[in-house]
Order: sequence, then C-alpha cells, then structure tokens
Amino acid sequence: MRGFLLVLLFFCFQVAPAQVIPAGFPVLEERARINQLFSDSIGPSLFIRPTLTFSDSLPKESLKVRKNKMEFTILPTLSTFRVNTKRTYGFGDYGMIPTPGAQLYLAGGVHYQWRELGITYYPDLVYAQNAAFNGFQGLGNSSWDRNRFLYWNFGDNPERFGSNSYSQVSLGQSRISYGFGAFELAVANQNLWIGPGQFNALTFSNNTPGFPMASIGTRRPAKTFLGNFEVHLFSGILNTTRREPTQSDSLNALYFRTPREKNRYVNGLTVSYNPKWIKGFYFGANRTVQTFTDSIGSGFIDILPVFWGVTKQSVGSDLIGESDKGRSQLITIFGRYIHQPSRFELYFEFGRRDHALNWREFIISPEHARAYIFGFNKLIRIEGLDSDLLIRGEITHQQESVNRYIRYPGLTGGASWHMNGSIGGLTHHGQPTGVGIGTGSNIQTFEISKINGMNKTGLFFERLDNNVDFYYKALLQFTERKPWIDLSLGFLYDKQFGNLLLSSKLQLIHARNYQWQLDPTSTPDFPKGKNLTSVMGQVSAVYFWNKDN
Repeated sequence: MRGFLLVLLFFCFQVAPAQVIPAGFPVLEERARINQLFSDSIGPSLFIRPTLTFSDSLPKESLKVRKNKMEFTILPTLSTFRVNTKRTYGFGDYGMIPTPGAQLYLAGGVHYQWRELGITYYPDLVYAQNAAFNGFQGLGNSSWDRNRFLYWNFGDNPERFGSNSYSQVSLGQSRISYGFGAFELAVANQNLWIGPGQFNALTFSNNTPGFPMASIGTRRPAKTFLGNFEVHLFSGILNTTRREPTQSDSLNALYFRTPREKNRYVNGLTVSYNPKWIKGFYFGANRTVQTFTDSIGSGFIDILPVFWGVTKQSVGSDLIGESDKGRSQLITIFGRYIHQPSRFELYFEFGRRDHALNWREFIISPEHARAYIFGFNKLIRIEGLDSDLLIRGEITHQQESVNRYIRYPGLTGGASWHMNGSIGGLTHHGQPTGVGIGTGSNIQTFEISKINGMNKTGLFFERLDNNVDFYYKALLQFTERKPWIDLSLGFLYDKQFGNLLLSSKLQLIHARNYQWQLDPTSTPDFPKGKNLTSVMGQVSAVYFWNKDN
C-alpha cells in the first residue's frame, strides 16, 4: 500500500491554483458537465465535488488584482428567490428550507491566492417566510401515526422550521487550502457532492448548508501509468436540530422521541479511478461513518472510522446500539461512462446503509438496505441552428427492496435511507445531506431542453412517490388510503445578459392523495383521496465580475 501511494505521488501532475465552483452551483456545473460530452479532454470524474473551476464553465476571466505572486479575485454573486404556494416542494438548494411562501438565498465573496495557499471567503444568507401549511395531521389511527413518527424519530427532518420567519447566516462555501502537486489540504465550511448524480446524491449533495470539515485529497485527477486517480478524505461536524417534526403539538407530545442533544462527527473517504485504456469510463466508491461528537476517542479508528472493519463480524459486533460508541455507516459505489462520438453519458450510484454481518450475507442479500440512482445525458446537434438539444433523466430510489418481507417478521419492513436508530440519519440542520426528496421516497425526472452556451429553454417532468416506506410499513395498501404521489410539469429558462446570468424554473405540481388524506366522499368501496395543486417558482441570478466589462 505504501509503495502504491509513492507511485501515485510521483506521477501527480502540477496544476495552477484556481477557484472551485461550489458543489451544485446553478448552471455553471451543468454546463461544465455538458462540455465533457464533446471536449477532447474529458477531465475529472465529477464523483468528488467541488472540483470544477470557474474556468471550466466561463469563457471570460473574473476580475482579478495581481501583485507579485499574490492574486485577489471577486467571485460570482449568487441570489435565488423561490415561492411555493400551499405546500413545500424543492430540494438541492444550499440550505434553503422546505417551506411554502417566499424564500431568499444570497451568496458572494472573494478569493485570495499566494503561491499554493488559497483562501476563499464565500458566506451566504437564507431568509424564509416559513409560513404554516397543511402538513401531517394524523390519520386517525395510533399505529399509523406511530409508524409515521418512526421516520422522524430515527432521522432529523422536521416539516416546519419553527413557528416564525426563518433566517440563517453562515460561512457558506468558504475554505482555506494549500496545494502540492495534484493534492491539497483544506479546512472548509462547504458542501460536498459525492457521486455522479445530477439532481440527487445518496450521501452528500448541496441539499443542506455547508458544514465545517478538514480534508486531504486531489484537486485534479492524479495521473499515473495506470490511469487517473481521485481521492478525498474528510472529517466534519453535522448539526442536530432537535426540532419537533410536525405542526401538531398533540401528535408531537404523543409520538416524538427527542433526539440526543449532541452534534455528530462524520468521516468519509472517496476513491475514483479512470483506467488509462478506457477513455470516458470512471468507477469509484465512498464510505461514510458518523457517530456522536462525545463518542470520539483518541485511537486511530475513533478519528478515522472509515478504516474500521466493513462487516459486523470483523469488528466483533455491530456496535450499532444505544451506547455512546454507536456508529452508523453508508457505503456507495458508482460509475460513469461518457461516449463522446455519440455525446452520451450514462451513470449510476448504488449504496447500502447497514453493513452486512459477513461477506456471505452480503453476497446472498446485496439488496438489503439499499438505495440507488441511475441517470443519463444525451446531446443532439440541431442542424441549421447554433444550438443543441439536451435530453437527460434521473431515477432516485430509496424504497426498501422486497427483501424486507423475508428479513423481518410480518410485512412492515425495517428502516429506510437516511435513518438510524441510535445516531439518526445523515442530516445537517434538519435536512438530509444527500437525497432531499423525503425519507423512503422515490423520484423520476426527465428533461428536454434547447441549449446554446449559457442559454437554455426547456421542459421537465417529475414524478415523486412520497414516503413509500411509511406507506407500506403502516400497511396502508390494505386500506382505502392510496399512495401520495406528486406529478409535476416544469418550464426552464436560462438567459445570459452580459455579466448577468438568469436561471428560472416554473413548476406546476399536482399531488394525488396529499398526505394520504381522504376526501369526505370517500368510501371503502369507492376510495377517493384529497388532491392538491400548487405552484413552485424560482429565479436564480448569477453576476460575474468580469474584468473586460
């Protein structure tokens, strides 16, 4: 192992310092990804973000002041305004909260570079109306309601963030880094995006505010005689909110189990490999382990538990209990293939949240406690027009597999993705760090757009199957209550006006059987659920401080 690391370091190439695009940054990250479909040099895997630089997306250089070997850069300013009517909808938004009404996000900052030392200060602000809405009000059955609260008690995702307006100021996407070759050391408050997903990621995405961390890893692919490698090792702190999950005081008093008033320590390792002999193919894996901050010892495994045994038998026990030494882990594998001649990209991510007893159990039951993401991009040249047609789609599936029927007694199943009985889910400030669509939910997204540079006009369709695991755990399939499914149609419009880039989205959402509620006219023979139609509108404005304007 030591010899391999020496070879890897020897073959690392030197890169120029640059400002990275925050993970999930509107428009810019998407355009940089599309550029890989026809660029001669494909570049990074996009399994570990932030890794793209502003120069990967922008044709113009940002405003800079240089003196000797020092450089001062004004970074693009981002402002996002969102309005939801009647209910909550939306995810992947740097800590904007799920809430109806108006909401504003502001971010901007500067970057200082001296030799290999880089300092980025990019704070942000979130302000939300945080209006009350028709949320979960109970289903009139204590067993059903208790099962619904199970997903809140073993996670940390309240449906409303307090009873007043909500505001939060944070360091946003700020970082201090020092580079050496293809590698860098960093201390940061930022979002990570682990995996190839465009709209979701199983472990880490931009669905929460940035969190504090220290890391070491590659800032560009490290070139070796075997191909390109990327690696990222980090440790950080995740916040536990302790908010009551519903807007009903009576339900909270009956079923809510107050979580431990401790933040969590999280440690993650991601490795990616691009074989030298297969252009455009990437394969990688991630392991993430979290525990309470007061459970961290001084031993090597306490500080870096990602190197802990993978199976339960390898460590003597599962160590997942109510003890302070309890740890929860997620393991994901992912792949991505870009075929440049056809301008096509295919990717997947597969993860498990409960480590196997031993390797035999893993081989026999690989689908236990799993979730997955599958997606594609296809670019088609429009003859006679200076534009391209972009077709893309993604499926995110968190629902438990049918394995639950033989693994657990009865038909109710176990836990779900972003849940853990002792530690809680992988969350930060009351939202999942990875998939933001709801615990145990599935979503399918399909988009078709015309793009030209930064400009874009398109349509997208979305189907969100809400909290499917709860629906089957409560055995609601044997009642007149039907699944809660959101069907939506969206309109996309991005336009650049000089230094100003506008990105807008208007989404019409029709909820079938909203919150599993019944229409007053419903009967067992002729079941009828309550439906709800709402609108979500969002506009993001990015201002580039270009030096030639």
